[in-house]
Amino acid sequence: NVTGIARLKLYKGNCDVVGRKSPVSLYDPEFATFEAEQVYQQGDATGFIRLNALRLRIRALTQQRQNA
Repeated sequence: NVTGIARLKLYKGNCDVVGRKSPVSLYDPEFATFEAEQVYQQGDATGFIRLNALRLRIRALTQQRQNA
C-alpha cells in the first residue's frame, strides 16, 4: 500500500524523484543515523556481511563444479 505525494523531474526521457511526502512514511530522521547506538550497532554489520556473502560463495562453487 502506497500513500502520499511524489515530486518528479521529467527531462529527456528520464524521471527523477526530487521529493516525497507521506503520512505513513517509514523514514524517520531520528533513525537515519548510524551513530546512535539505539537503532543500529556497528558490530551487527559483520554477521550481515558474512551471511550476505554466503550466497555469492555458493554461486561461485556451483559454477566451478559446472565448469570442471
